[in-house]
Amino acid sequence: MSLHVKQHVSTTEIMIGAIAGMLAGLGHIAVGASSPIPGSAALLTRAQSNGRTRVSVLGSRDNNPFTDGGRELFDCAGQGRIDAFFLSGGQIDGAANINLVGIGDLDDYPRAQARFPGSFGSSYLYFVVPRVILFREEHTPRTLVEKVDFVSAPGTSPPDVYRPGGPHALVTSLCVFSFDRKRGRFTLASAHPGVMAEDVRAATGFDYDAPARVPETLVLDAASLELLRTKVAREVAETYPAFAKRTWGV
Repeated sequence: MSLHVKQHVSTTEIMIGAIAGMLAGLGHIAVGASSPIPGSAALLTRAQSNGRTRVSVLGSRDNNPFTDGGRELFDCAGQGRIDAFFLSGGQIDGAANINLVGIGDLDDYPRAQARFPGSFGSSYLYFVVPRVILFREEHTPRTLVEKVDFVSAPGTSPPDVYRPGGPHALVTSLCVFSFDRKRGRFTLASAHPGVMAEDVRAATGFDYDAPARVPETLVLDAASLELLRTKVAREVAETYPAFAKRTWGV
């Protein structure tokens, strides 16, 4: 890709492209509530799959075959019929634990420092979906922490626990981390264009591994960007109108 095109790719589009690169070839991708970035990546993957990829977006009228909300999603996941899902959290730590409950002394509610929306089915889906991609736009030491204040969903489990699912990667506004489930540890897989490895280290509250030379995150090619900004953007706008308007003016 030319430098001219790279200069016009937003951080949001870099994140979408990074996630989409992890979804190619999958059969069924599910997207939960309030997930416009991975939802965009999933719809872009479907648009490029010639009908081979199915996408289910909770909260969508046009892209959700479920009639009973999350319950049908959970049934599909438990039956092994969902290949990828996405989770985020107010806090994510170096063991890929996520916190969707709150920070501070949660035993002293309501005087805890902050309360998050809640865990819903995150822990269940984290255990049964084989490829769970974590995402977080804000990449700071307060969001990517050494240890979460509350474990809504654990990144790893003891060896005697049956767990076909778990974390695959973490995509942020600065970089992409891969996750080794056996070691329970992240590795810096790439830094986004214009981001240095030391920038990532300074903004991250947990320790992680990194190669001597950190690759640059691949940016969508011109054809994929055009598809994302037109057909896919209109599809995204059906579920996430404010996001689509802010990102693409759709």
